[in-house]
Amino acid sequence: MTKDLAAFAEENDIKYFMISFTDLFGGQRAKLVPTQAIEDMQKDGAGFAGFATYLDLTPAHPDMLAVPNPASVIRLPWKPEVAWVAADCIMEGEDVAQAPRNVLRRQIAKAAQQGLHVKTGIEAEFFLLTPDGRELSDPYDTAAKPCYDQQAVMRRYDVVREICDYMLELGWGPYQNDHEDANGQFEMNWEFDDALGTADKHSFFKFMTKSVAEKHGFRATFMPKPVEGLTGNGCHAHISVWDAPGHEATTNVFAGEKDSSPTGELGLSERGKHFLGGIMKHASALAAITNPTVNSYKRINAPRTMSGATWAPNTVTWTGNNRTHMVRVPGPGRFELRLPDGAANPYLLQAVIIAAGLSGLASKADPGKRHDIDMYAEGHTVTDAPKLPLNMLDALRAYDADTDLKQAMGAEFSAAYLKMKHLEWNDFCAHFSEWERSNTLDI
Repeated sequence: MTKDLAAFAEENDIKYFMISFTDLFGGQRAKLVPTQAIEDMQKDGAGFAGFATYLDLTPAHPDMLAVPNPASVIRLPWKPEVAWVAADCIMEGEDVAQAPRNVLRRQIAKAAQQGLHVKTGIEAEFFLLTPDGRELSDPYDTAAKPCYDQQAVMRRYDVVREICDYMLELGWGPYQNDHEDANGQFEMNWEFDDALGTADKHSFFKFMTKSVAEKHGFRATFMPKPVEGLTGNGCHAHISVWDAPGHEATTNVFAGEKDSSPTGELGLSERGKHFLGGIMKHASALAAITNPTVNSYKRINAPRTMSGATWAPNTVTWTGNNRTHMVRVPGPGRFELRLPDGAANPYLLQAVIIAAGLSGLASKADPGKRHDIDMYAEGHTVTDAPKLPLNMLDALRAYDADTDLKQAMGAEFSAAYLKMKHLEWNDFCAHFSEWERSNTLDI
């Protein structure tokens, strides 16, 4: 683990550090600091005006200091004289409670107090578009069933290979890359890690993917639904809980002896059952964070796509190894949450999963009935499960009404998030769209 950034710079010939933090809307903010100044920055932090980012702060607030976490430092493989390092935000000697990485660190600490260490992996999906974002980068990517299209993935081999090579170089353990279910869409997978490690990698992956795409003359987007009629960008999370962090972990506490119960049949322990129960209990409120934009609900509530399936849930249900539900349990000791999309804040995504799961453990929540059906074909037969929110406002209202989850995530964070997101919703509602012109001009 890196302790001294100045020494890291000397060992790796680093000339600049990007001291980076992520705001409430998932925006990545950074200052470029010369190596000669990094020793003081590691101690005191880089100063930011928090109001200038999407945080609930004013111009009157004092400097927000982004203190780099040296354990997260990454040398940019495509610009090796620069290193990126995730930072924790403080103000007047105290953590900024609403800062997303701090929110996650609090949840990790709460879980650790119970001897629990959440490990996650994510499936990051993205589109490669033209620089103006209006067309697919590959005009020949037109198949009706484009998933796993080997011709299409090889036409973008240079981009995919470069990103995967960098992940190999960084020791992330990437293990597969594919063309996804939409034309112009790709997915890249790497090994799971402790929740904070996954969040830092997720944040850096988005930065790296956009940078490499720009280098090749394209634009990478993680927008949930960037192309009408095509499958959207998900960010599925695979979740397990262990007895210790990192390589110290020996026991997966989600893994249990199989029994005749709905969860036991799939190899989930009692604690795994209750953690899943918390996810199911808080699902509608969860969406405000896992699906944080107006556009997110174009993916969740999408009509049938050109490929034949949205691959996104719209109902709060769980199942075994079946991709048509919000949660699937593909094997013993873990489950996959299929609700999040590409706009999810890397840190808040992990934080809300832990908060909901710990809530379920505390209340011994039951995940409810297991539905072993094709939800796309037979979902209309499920009448005892809530629907996911129809839009961002419904999700925000669900989060605001879920006092347990709000408290678990932190009162200051929740108030800031709800305030900023309601302002975003109001801004959207004030926007005059082409749809309105086309459909109501002559009424």
